[in-house]
Amino acid sequence: MTTPGQQMTLFEHLAELRKTLIWALVMAGLATIVAWFFADAIVEALLRPAVEAGDQPLFFQAPMEAFLLKLKAAAAVGLFLVLPLILHRVYRFVVPGLHDNERRLVTPLIFATTALFYTGVGFCFFILVPMVIKFAVGFGTESLQPWLSAGAYFGMVARLCLAFGLVFELPMVIFVLSWAGVVDPGMLLRGWRYALVIILVVAAVLTPPDVISQVLLAGPVMVLYLGSVLISLAVRRRKKAVSEDPSGPGGGN
Repeated sequence: MTTPGQQMTLFEHLAELRKTLIWALVMAGLATIVAWFFADAIVEALLRPAVEAGDQPLFFQAPMEAFLLKLKAAAAVGLFLVLPLILHRVYRFVVPGLHDNERRLVTPLIFATTALFYTGVGFCFFILVPMVIKFAVGFGTESLQPWLSAGAYFGMVARLCLAFGLVFELPMVIFVLSWAGVVDPGMLLRGWRYALVIILVVAAVLTPPDVISQVLLAGPVMVLYLGSVLISLAVRRRKKAVSEDPSGPGGGN
């Protein structure tokens, strides 16, 4: 790994990128192998909301579906656990090309991005998924009983958790756009109605076709959007202070 002040050729950059990608794949693979030894417990934990909502165990149809479900669950949990290490490795690859003021910006940005992603996934799995499943199976009748597929359920939960993890990155997106001068607090406040419509449309696309999950996604994202206005305001004030004080961070050589 190079030091911040060291120059690298194009081929050295490509070689370092190759090492970073291989390292990330190896870490993800090792984490999957370790998680495989706990696959039964992981699958039980992932399926518990559906089992409790339907008051019956889930089923699998294809002969290899249970094995593939355990493998996918181990891979997802393993990657989830080592993601901070992979991001740190990527950060070490990127940081030599950054200036001191850029490095001071990127470092907390990576921590905040990771924290928001985990928050979104946690909110989805522990709050949204149980409510969605209870709402869905509640339409059953005496003649129409739920018979949930483990594979279909896991696929839905994985998509929802990934969607929430990505959507919760909205404050970081607004932060970067504000720092680049693309948006400002006034623009965000004036466009809140359009943002609400876009958020509702995105929620309808990313979540199952029910009002509960759509509102539970749109509500927090709208709060994050309004919070992003404060972030944009803080960025503008910071940039103004730096421009008025050339000796401050980023204002010197």
